[in-house]
Amino acid sequence: MMNHQSNDSYPEGDALQSQISNRHRAGTLWRVLFLASTIVGIIALTALLYNVINSAFGIVAVQNVVEPESLVLAVEEEKLLTADNTVSSEDDNELVTGIGNDANSIGFFGYAYYQENQDTLKILSVDGVEPTAVSVEDGSYPLSRPLYLYTTADIMQENQAAMIFLNYYLTHVNEEIEDVGYFPAGAETLSEAQNNWVAASGLNLSAGQWANIDPAGVMGNVSIAGSSTVLPLTERMVERITASGYDARVDVQSVGSTAGLRAFCIDQTTDIAAASRPIKPGEFEACRENGRNPIELRVGTDALAVVVSQQNDFMTSATQDELRQIFTTATIWSDVNAAWPNEPIVRYIPGIDSGTLDFFTENIFDVELADLPKENLVQILAANISTGLGRRMERDQRFFADRLIFEDETIWAEVCSGEEPPTGCTLEARTQEDIYNLVVQEVVAPDVVSVWSFVDSMFNRSAIEAQAAAKFPNANLEFRSWLTGDFLVSPQSSTPEFAGVRTAVLGSLWVILIVILFSFPIGVGAAIYLEEYAVDNAINRIIQTNINNLAGVPSIIYGMLGLAIFVRVLEPITSGAFLGVVEDATTANGRTILSAGLTLGLLILPVIIIASQEAIRAVPNSMRQAGMALGATKWQTIWHHVIPSALPGILTGTILAMSRAIGETAPLVVVGASTFIVVDPDGPFSKFTTLPIQIYQWTSRPQDEFRNIAAAAIIVLLILLLSLNASAILLRNRFARRA
Repeated sequence: MMNHQSNDSYPEGDALQSQISNRHRAGTLWRVLFLASTIVGIIALTALLYNVINSAFGIVAVQNVVEPESLVLAVEEEKLLTADNTVSSEDDNELVTGIGNDANSIGFFGYAYYQENQDTLKILSVDGVEPTAVSVEDGSYPLSRPLYLYTTADIMQENQAAMIFLNYYLTHVNEEIEDVGYFPAGAETLSEAQNNWVAASGLNLSAGQWANIDPAGVMGNVSIAGSSTVLPLTERMVERITASGYDARVDVQSVGSTAGLRAFCIDQTTDIAAASRPIKPGEFEACRENGRNPIELRVGTDALAVVVSQQNDFMTSATQDELRQIFTTATIWSDVNAAWPNEPIVRYIPGIDSGTLDFFTENIFDVELADLPKENLVQILAANISTGLGRRMERDQRFFADRLIFEDETIWAEVCSGEEPPTGCTLEARTQEDIYNLVVQEVVAPDVVSVWSFVDSMFNRSAIEAQAAAKFPNANLEFRSWLTGDFLVSPQSSTPEFAGVRTAVLGSLWVILIVILFSFPIGVGAAIYLEEYAVDNAINRIIQTNINNLAGVPSIIYGMLGLAIFVRVLEPITSGAFLGVVEDATTANGRTILSAGLTLGLLILPVIIIASQEAIRAVPNSMRQAGMALGATKWQTIWHHVIPSALPGILTGTILAMSRAIGETAPLVVVGASTFIVVDPDGPFSKFTTLPIQIYQWTSRPQDEFRNIAAAAIIVLLILLLSLNASAILLRNRFARRA
């Protein structure tokens, strides 16, 4: 009796203290585990966000296939060369003769040619500034330009005659350049050129050390091609080195900077290229592609001379705006200035391959690609893309309302009168901005050649710049956010620079809509039945057990179930065939948004059922009894009292289930989501992709840029998920207040 009394009584004294201590220890242990799991979760989330942000933002090196400046240059030079009364020549002496003999003529070329012909030519000041040694050096004269020679280390080391010639050139150029008619490079500039020569020569010289090599007795052949502006200076240096005993044969050709660099980089028929402008990025890349890594040697400075005949008695200066009119739109002098005569303007300009023409056009006609008229942009596009691509673009949307560019008029009329005319038959013509974007995408084609993380971009900028200069000298460095407005509204693309998530976002929204419409009413209905109507028997217990088990089944199994049932068995329904709305052959097999939504609906159905059961079970029985005591039927009591009270809990479970569904990938891959699609879904029977599928596809690509846009897509997915959850939470709280 005593033992029984001791076992059934509450603990007292030491036993009570021991029990309390045990419970405290257990509580402390669980609290520590909870805090530890919370900390681990926070660390994991922080690591995820760190990696995502580190990849979604950062410095990139962008290299264009075609530089926008070169496209603009070609358009503006075409205007100059095709203007009325325009004479062009690669021989500056022809220009000198033509201008000197005509009082109504005007032209431009290197300063040396003006100095040689001051008796027949008159130089104009530009914007009130005359070309002098001071104005050229400080840059106040708007048309001062550097003069260059280009070669490679391989050429110098294989051709001793070329190496010695360049050494002599850089040693003595400042002694001759002013006499030729140009302006000497500053000490620092010349020293940089000499250091470039030392680095390329392969000689054992320390940094800053210069070797004045005696050229006497050196034999061989040296070929130089390029700028007519640099020609007089080069010829003077050839005369001087020959007088010093240099026995090599030097062949100098005046073909223009562009042609000279083409011969040097592409044709590889010359050892040295002479240029009156810096080498362009496209030319530099052409050199590298052909195994030539050009080194730049600046040998002096030229003041591009704008001249008229000595017979001209009405001009002494011109502004840049006046020069733009004179060389393009104006036909008589009074078109530019009413005080000038009503005589036709005769223009003498260098030829298309001339660096002088390039330099003048770039500096006087300061036009951006985005500012070009629509007509010019279409011409650029037509000249640089295939006819097939142009036809596809035109069928999507015309370039002009009154004429076709790529398509034949007869074929266009037939296509537009067919049963399914292309959108170009009805849409308005593309705008100037639309065509500019096409030119950038298809012609300029900016290519991200290297990317750096956000952290490196913030803290290692100098190292990044040095690395980019060594590996990608023609690339532009820019800080880029891969998450932009264009990224959100653009469809997929095989080029990461132009890829977007619009199609994937629309696909995700369509799928989630179908999931909600399918799983929410069925899940809540099943929970009501199991909690309010089902009796406790073997069948219902088996159903409940299976529901609990299905909540833990791997998602890939649901994908296989969806493939078997919705894609294959129910294909007439999920493809839209039963309604006669099969969109195309790719959706006739049932691999549509509807199949995906139903599959994910099955996936989250057990979660919604279990959560709804718990919420309904938490409603006090007294509420049910009170309702029925007042004469309400069981269903009326459930509908008006139980469900409103349980709805906040039901919505909480639904939110968690939807969060799982929106991030699923495996079931959708099995059901048939597209990994690359550019057509937006417009209904439940469309082919589709979703954000998780898109992220998976991008992360599997080898290019770093795809991982950057995958990180941006992850941010979009998180924002979409949080937005949907926030909307559901607001709705839940509203019902909670009503309850």
